[in-house]
Parts: sequence; C-alpha cells; structure tokens
Amino acid sequence: MSYPRVKRLSEEIKKIVSNIIRNELRDPRIAPMTSIVEVDVTRDLRYVNIYISVLGTEKEKEATMEGLIKASGFIRREIGQKIKARYTPEVIFKLDESIERGIYMYNVITKVNEQNPPTSDEDKTDE
Repeated sequence: MSYPRVKRLSEEIKKIVSNIIRNELRDPRIAPMTSIVEVDVTRDLRYVNIYISVLGTEKEKEATMEGLIKASGFIRREIGQKIKARYTPEVIFKLDESIERGIYMYNVITKVNEQNPPTSDEDKTDE
C-alpha cells in the first residue's frame, strides 16, 4: 500500500539532505562524488533510511560513511528545522552499491558479447 504523505516527506528529505551534503558539510572525509540514491521514511515517520552512493575506492566509501554517520545529528537537526512534523525522523545512512553492480554487469555483458558476436545464421529461422 502506498502512503502519499510518506512519499512526499521522503522526497522533501532527499532534497534537504542532498543540499546539506553538497553545501553545508565541511567534513573532508565525505567524497565529492557522493549522491543520494533513495530515501525511505518508515510509516510511523520515526526513522529515515538514506541510501548513499559514493563513486570512488573502498577507502573513500568507508570514510564517507564515517563522516555522514558522525554528521547525522546535525543533519537530523537541519531536517527538523526545515520540515514541520511532530517528530523529526532519526537518520540512518546505508551504502548503496547498486550503481557499481550495474556498471560491473554492463561490462561483463559487453565482454561476453565481444567474445561471442551474433552470427547471421542464428538470426534466421528454419523454414
């Protein structure tokens, strides 16, 4: 079941947190190629899971997650000031590696297609 209020709140939090990460956080651990993939607010509006994608090495990903977890209190306070809700949801950051997996799968498929190019005999049907 879809809850329109939860969806609206998720989108608003995504905009707010994206702006905070880009403009307000000064932590050198946070990689410049950090983006928010998805924001999920629980139905009771108490918790928000923010899925982060970091383009970089494993060390940069770990450092970025550490920096974001350290800044979660600041981010929660900023969310509370910018949205009017009874409760300010607790922020939980999670690393999302779906983009990297997608790039890896694309490269594997491309490599397989290069090794086994389709022949014209396979495209024809028997009559």
